[in-house]
Formats: sequence, C-alpha cells, structure tokens
Amino acid sequence: MKDLHNTQLLQNISSLIDNARKKAAVAVNQTIVLTYYEIGRMIIEDEQKGESRAEYGKTVLKDLSLHLTDRFGKGFSVENLDRMRFFYKTYSEQISSTLLTNSSNTVSKPLSVKSESINHTIQQTSILNFNLSWSHYLKLMRIKDSNERKFYEIESYKNNWSLRELQRQYDSALYTRLSLSKNKEEILQLSEKGQIIEKPKDLIKDPYVLEFLGLSEKPHYSENELESELIGKLEHFLLELGTGFTFVARQDRITFDEKQFRIDLVFYNRILRCFVLIDLKIGELKHQDIGQMQMYVNYYDREKRLEDENKTIGIILCQDKSEALVKYTLPEDNEQIFASKYFTILPSKQDFINILNSDNGKIS
Repeated sequence: MKDLHNTQLLQNISSLIDNARKKAAVAVNQTIVLTYYEIGRMIIEDEQKGESRAEYGKTVLKDLSLHLTDRFGKGFSVENLDRMRFFYKTYSEQISSTLLTNSSNTVSKPLSVKSESINHTIQQTSILNFNLSWSHYLKLMRIKDSNERKFYEIESYKNNWSLRELQRQYDSALYTRLSLSKNKEEILQLSEKGQIIEKPKDLIKDPYVLEFLGLSEKPHYSENELESELIGKLEHFLLELGTGFTFVARQDRITFDEKQFRIDLVFYNRILRCFVLIDLKIGELKHQDIGQMQMYVNYYDREKRLEDENKTIGIILCQDKSEALVKYTLPEDNEQIFASKYFTILPSKQDFINILNSDNGKIS
C-alpha cells in the first residue's frame, strides 16, 4: 500500500465513513425496535377482539410464531412475540410522557400510537423515538416504576451506556441513590431529563459503590491498595463517578514551605469545568481529614485553577463518617468539600434505602 501524503484528506473521508456507518446502525436499530413495538400493538389489539383473551392469546402467539419463523427465520419464537407484546404494553402507558430525541439534552414529543401500518409507523420516527437497542429495552421494560425506567432510558442514551453498563448502574441503584436526597419536583425532573449537573453538589453520590474492585474478598487492605485498584479499573471508576469526568493525576504532589503533600486522585469535570480532588480514607472519617482536603482545594484554587475555571471540588471517600462531624467542621455555605461513604459490595436497593434513611442528614 502506497503512503498517502494528504493525511488530512484521509482523516476527513475516514471520519465521514465512520459517521455514516454509525448513523446507518442507529437507523436500522430504531426501525427494528419500532417494528417490534408495532408488532406488540397489533397482537394486543387482536387479542382484545377475542372472546377469551388468555386462551385466544396463547393460540395466536403459537400460530404467529410458526408462520413468521417459517417466513423470516429466527427471532419470532412465542417467547419473543410475548416480549414484543409486553414492550408495547409497557411503553404505551407512557403515551402522555415524553421520550428522548436525537439530542441528548432535549425531549421528544409525546408518543403517537395511532398508526395503521408498520410503514406509516416507521415514518413517524421523529415522533416516536426509541434510541436504544432492543436488548436495552428488554432490560428497561422490566423496571416497574415508570419514573425510574425513564431515568435509566435517558441516562443510557445521554451517556451511551452499553447493556452491561446499564445493568451495573441499575444494580448499584443509581436512581435510588440520587432520588433519596431530592424532593418530589427534583425526582420528577430525574425522570424527565435525567441527571442534570449545574452545581458541585449535583456531582456527588453518597454512597459510592466500588464492588467492581473485588476488595470484599480481602479482610484488610490499605489506602494505597484501594487507590491502586481504582487506577487499575479506571474505566469502571469513571462510570461510577458519573458524567463528564476525566482522569488527571495520581498521587499529585504539592509543595510549600519545604513540606510535601500528595493528593490521592485528581480528576477534571468537563461539565462544571473544575478540578475534582479525591482523598481515600480507610475507616472512619476524622475532622483532620476534612481540614487536609480543605488545604488541597485552597491550593488548587490559588495555584492551578485558571481564571475562567470554576472552584475546585474535594471529595473524601471513607468507609464510615459522622454526619454531625462533617456538618460542624465545614462552613454553612460549603459548596466545595464533600464526604461520602463507599461500599466494596453491592447492597440491595432496600439496603440502600435503609442505610440512607438511617443517616442524620446530608452536608450542604
């Protein structure tokens, strides 16, 4: 193969082809999901005409499965047809709600389910927009709470979560962790827009779940081991931290008055445009730990932050903490220093609720 001297031309054409393939894949995926939705609608409407719905429905699915499999091949088993039926039933209940558009920051018009044929329905993709894969929707439609389901749908699209990432975020009760610290209006906003990050507190989770480290198998581990494991599985940790985080440094050294200090982990958040410092603590949080983080944050604000960047955020991850100690160590108007627990196992959703309800309050 000869060398191409016009590398910019190659890059532009390659980018064009990559984008075209991605758009084509998205269009095919949307058409498939929309078609399954319409199949579900047709099955349910046909069932409603039957005298004995339950028996009639079973007979129809078996008959459909045989004929469709013979004509189109795999993918139309009785079980899959029943899933399409349930898919329509689940999402038709959200007709009055809003779904995602192709923009990650906007919401689509209400669903339209009055189409008379598959071809007509497919032409309405600008009205009815399913932006995720069928595998994603198989997971989503099993979430009973419609607000929770819509939240995970929006976040999956905004953050381009794979099915594995969606499953992990659901298993770690992300919606529950975010919603328990919010009022009713803010919870509704989660289901309509997903997680909106406008101020430092919006970035913070309490607790953080680090089950992917596998440290639950170790009876004892050091702060250095915890840090090494987090760096070794940085992709997982970034997913847990949330939207907009990029890794900057590990054991970042700062020096003044001939004294040296090291900040465990340094990140940057592109949404808030600020540095995020993380200090790891084994055991219970002490007031000295908060004071140390305050020093780190002040140093970054005065020595490393650019004029057009926002103030630095500091997060102390600890195994245990006293809410009262945090409250009275930090100033009342604190918006920069946060202390959060971390778990090395994956609690159940009810465990999360019990743990958070047992807290005496949140830092503000």
